[in-house]
Amino acid sequence: MRKIILVSFVLSLFLSCKDKDQVVKVSPAFYFWKSNSGLGEAESTYLKNLNVHKLYVKMFEVDYNDVQGNFPYEKNKLNSYELQKMDSVKIVPTIFIRNGIFQFNDEKKLDKLADNIVFLIDKYHKDSYDEKEIIFDYDEIQIDCDWTKSTKDKYFYLLKKIKALSGKKLSCTLRLYPYKYPDIMGVPPVDRAMLMCYNLIKPLSESGKNSILDIEELKKYLDQKTKYQLPLDVALPVFYWSQLYQNNQFVSLLPLTTKQVQSFAKEVKPLWYEVQNDTTINYETYLKAGDQIKSEEIKIGQLQEAIAVIKEKVVFDGETTISLFDLKDGTFKQFSNEEISSIYSAFSK
Repeated sequence: MRKIILVSFVLSLFLSCKDKDQVVKVSPAFYFWKSNSGLGEAESTYLKNLNVHKLYVKMFEVDYNDVQGNFPYEKNKLNSYELQKMDSVKIVPTIFIRNGIFQFNDEKKLDKLADNIVFLIDKYHKDSYDEKEIIFDYDEIQIDCDWTKSTKDKYFYLLKKIKALSGKKLSCTLRLYPYKYPDIMGVPPVDRAMLMCYNLIKPLSESGKNSILDIEELKKYLDQKTKYQLPLDVALPVFYWSQLYQNNQFVSLLPLTTKQVQSFAKEVKPLWYEVQNDTTINYETYLKAGDQIKSEEIKIGQLQEAIAVIKEKVVFDGETTISLFDLKDGTFKQFSNEEISSIYSAFSK
């Protein structure tokens, strides 16, 4: 009898823990990261067909130089016409901050930066001609920054200021290294964190691996079940890129699929291609014979493997946003609507 009671207790404890860690509700989302560009009809159609009601929109990036100090660039301003076609889509203004700015900023300058960030977001959510007209409402701001151990104190100070000035919920991106080592990297003072499960390795550090998403690299960071000190959301990659190298030096990113690269370059080893003849891409980029291209893309099978690892090792609260990077036409040349939907649904099964 005592054995039965003990087994029943252990079983109930296991089930209660399982229920606690399971994602009960998934909020599907996308990132929109295109610079100097508005949302088009195609993007709104994709969101509608996928029943996605949350969009993280990069409003601007922040950098620093000696002349301007902290300055915004790569700005995106939505307009009311675009959003009319995106009924019930919640916009989350997202700001990318280059980590290098913190070496030039003391607390006084960070106070001013926080004020400018909040002011510009507020300006962008209103009509350019009639500031009484609200283009979109928002209750959350997200900050994207790859902070380091040496910059965390200043970065966390800036986050506190942004939250206090805005009066909004504040989230931030969280790379896998600070996720695994919070004792070294600290825990940001925000309401939620978006765990970024891609871009795990530098393209040339391990040239034979896919730098967008490598499952073995992912497992190195998610090697044990961990409860992070903040509620977590997850970002996954659905993009592709091709990296152009000349004389073993990186030159630029090319918006080309592997199939497109194969039309003018010869595969010399996995992921790597060599340009066979002088070629011009879109009348803009000139490639010389002998140039090297590393072409990387993601397949649905890789994402399914990644999701399995994440679900096994990451502890979620009752509701989680799963956001895909990023919303553009090329994404839907790589993945069908059914495949995209399966990524979201996998987290609630």
